[in-house]
Amino acid sequence: MKYQFAVFGDPIGHSKSPDIHRRFGEQLSLSVTYNKVNVKERDFESEVARFFTDGGDGLSVTVPHKWAAFQMASSLSDEALLAGACNTLMPLNGGLYGHNTDGLGLLDDLERLGWSPTDQRVLILGAGGAVAGCLGPLLATNPSEIVIANRSIDKLESLVGRYERGVRGIPLSELDSQGAPFDLVLNGISAGLSGSTGVELTDRIVNADGACYDLVYGVDDTPFLKMCCSLTDQRADGLGMLLAQAARQFELWTGIYPEPFEQLVDFGRAPDGGAF
Repeated sequence: MKYQFAVFGDPIGHSKSPDIHRRFGEQLSLSVTYNKVNVKERDFESEVARFFTDGGDGLSVTVPHKWAAFQMASSLSDEALLAGACNTLMPLNGGLYGHNTDGLGLLDDLERLGWSPTDQRVLILGAGGAVAGCLGPLLATNPSEIVIANRSIDKLESLVGRYERGVRGIPLSELDSQGAPFDLVLNGISAGLSGSTGVELTDRIVNADGACYDLVYGVDDTPFLKMCCSLTDQRADGLGMLLAQAARQFELWTGIYPEPFEQLVDFGRAPDGGAF
């Protein structure tokens, strides 16, 4: 069988998804075509319909279309419902099934690193779409507490308000007054690659044996991870999450789960896939 996949976004030139899914196909001896397509917001719905009418088997969705994909889906996974967004679409029973693999990919990578959130105090910086996609699966691991710190209080309250328990929100200005330090700090502030996060972490915020994880990735340490150097040796960026969430998509579309972390070496990382 030949599989036809694609990713829609705007911009899309930076996307690594075609290479990742092509390697999954090679790993499993499956014939895979995966294209990246720049789609404007006004054209998203018609282009999605055309893609699946033309025989598409699965579609990855990136910014700025995840909310539009959520609205288009006729049925939704629990992960998509909690996130309020879809990064994955596929045809199902004459309609579209929407899923969000971001949080599952994060948990897969945390498992690889040996950083289980269960019974841990977790701090999340930011309350944007990436964080929303991860929050539901994180809560399902039963951490002792999740605290989300964000500049925009409105956005923070909107996200925290989706959950009845286990998560609370604070302004960034209150980070230093949370009592005991956190065991796991996740950065979802979008400046993670291009510049300062606007946050200053200290040993009052991060446990000495805690871990820092940036949801974005780069060739070198992100600014967030550089800031964490003096606080903990356990640091990792989001490359493993990117690979793992793509593997979850591939499994949904084909019924076969590929090994995502074999590809770490293709991105210049050590084959054991350890943290920085």
